[in-house]
Amino acid sequence: MRIARFSIDGNVAFGAVEGSTAPGAEGELVLDIIKGIPFADFELSGTKVPLNKVRLLPPVLPNKVVAIGRNYAEHAAELGNEVPDAPITFFKPSTSVVGPGDPIAYPSFSQDLHHEAELAVVIGRMCREVPRERVKEVILGYTCANDVTARDVQQREKQWARAKGFDSSCPLGPWIETDLDPSDLTIQCTVNGEQRQLGRTSDMVRSIEDLIVHITEAMTLLPGDVILTGTPAGVGPLNVGDEVAVTIEGIGTLTNKVIKRG
Repeated sequence: MRIARFSIDGNVAFGAVEGSTAPGAEGELVLDIIKGIPFADFELSGTKVPLNKVRLLPPVLPNKVVAIGRNYAEHAAELGNEVPDAPITFFKPSTSVVGPGDPIAYPSFSQDLHHEAELAVVIGRMCREVPRERVKEVILGYTCANDVTARDVQQREKQWARAKGFDSSCPLGPWIETDLDPSDLTIQCTVNGEQRQLGRTSDMVRSIEDLIVHITEAMTLLPGDVILTGTPAGVGPLNVGDEVAVTIEGIGTLTNKVIKRG
């Protein structure tokens, strides 16, 4: 099931996306409005609205976004880094999250903004100290993410909080896909239609199971929390006016435009 969060006539709701997401067919998509929330038992209402009549929002509003650095060997190498002995974890605040079609505001304190296409894991239930064999039980589904990074600030400052946590630095969407095997998916990023990144989730140094076990050893994850699983090689600059799109096989495309921060 594809679960979207959307706004219509000033109201916010969740809906199940129905129809084909093939190129050119998006206008035929409809949302069957969900009774309740996707983190508990819910029903489809049978009330349907065309997708092109609503505004898609971030598919979740996470309490926290836990991100993983250097989880693809080629990406680590392209920035002159080694693959770490243990996962590098960092946070992006809830205020960094924006949805499909929302602008990415170029931060005034950076001169070198980069895209990072990533598979995002959406947590479906409160959990901690999750054993490997039960990881799938705590996952609601998967969505596309862009770990937008002020690269110059990241390299200059010891902590990554400002470089990766500024407002609009975490686009998510367009929806959550709940029925997906994430082990070998194509991840692609384009800027103004030109391919920049192309990789596969099978190239992750550490699997989603590894990451969730590692993270929940230290902290409790809540329903709606998001884990960013790292980016493949090919990261590069973004400029004001650029349109950046992250496409993940089996999910869809997340598109955002870079604007000058006002």
